[in-house]
Amino acid sequence: MNALPRQAAIPPRSAARALHACVRRRGLPLVLALLLAAIAGAPAASAHPLAPALLQLVEQSDGRVEVLWKRSSLSVPGSDVKPVVPEACPPLGPPRFEEEGVAVLMRFTIDCGEEGLVGRPVRVEGLGPARIDTLVRIELADGRHIQRVLRRAEPSMVVPARASRLDVFVDYLTIGFEHILTGADHLLFVFGLFLLCVSTRPLVQTITSFTVGHSITLSLAALGYTNLPSGPIEVLIAASVLMLAVELARDEATPSWMRRHPWPMALGFGLLHGMGFAGALREVGLPEGEIPMALFSFNVGIELGQLAFVLALVALAPLVRRLPVPVPQRIAVYAMGSLAAFWMIQRGAAVLGA
Repeated sequence: MNALPRQAAIPPRSAARALHACVRRRGLPLVLALLLAAIAGAPAASAHPLAPALLQLVEQSDGRVEVLWKRSSLSVPGSDVKPVVPEACPPLGPPRFEEEGVAVLMRFTIDCGEEGLVGRPVRVEGLGPARIDTLVRIELADGRHIQRVLRRAEPSMVVPARASRLDVFVDYLTIGFEHILTGADHLLFVFGLFLLCVSTRPLVQTITSFTVGHSITLSLAALGYTNLPSGPIEVLIAASVLMLAVELARDEATPSWMRRHPWPMALGFGLLHGMGFAGALREVGLPEGEIPMALFSFNVGIELGQLAFVLALVALAPLVRRLPVPVPQRIAVYAMGSLAAFWMIQRGAAVLGA
């Protein structure tokens, strides 16, 4: 293998007391731990993981293969992600480097001879330390398209003659699952919904409404019916977390409409968050010929990740109630709002400076 060079309805007061008790029982230890993880894990200017890298291979009729390697210039310190092409396909010249926004592109050509790419191994080194995935797009000389995702657990592949539907399902389900569990802003919003609900039934209704909302806009955007700029959407997503934190911090004798009817609010904000999920899916792309399957499995992955997060909160709640917590519960909500406000300012500055 050839290693490529490194590149740069209850009484109002009872409802209020129930909500206050809910926050006290559930909130502080969990949300503080979540906030610490978010601050430690979120890259600059975003609460999302780093965008996946792209390795594109376009085979020509004479056996030559045009290679494009694209990855973010924002990298984890100490990581060295690079593609490794088959040993039997030597480079025909030095690579050419370009910059495209925050991405760095490397282009070069390899020669795979008459046998072509099918059956050849392709690998990406350094995925583990970098904590990113790599989308591999392959276009064979006869027009067939193959798309796979390489990750730390599976950093290599053998180029198949045609794409497997099962591979598409597993790859995009995994991408959706990992995206929701590494998106601190989305998780904080779901956590806020958890705190906002005083019993199991409203919680189920609210989380379901949020799911329906983001599923609608994710599908519409992924299929090309809507195409809104990602920068303002990310600012609004941070604003939704801040608004929820403000609502949780309010201490009213009469519960607000949002507290009495949380599911319509969750549905509306779900539409907004779905546009954020669509931005992540747009970075990865959808495989030709398998768009419905990829979209479905990506959505399923997001829902499974969200469900796992909520179930973890429900399982931890009884343990939290047994812990002595001498710190007022409002500190947790204030910390949630402060982080959301920081994201708003950071993302807003990035949009205005673009």
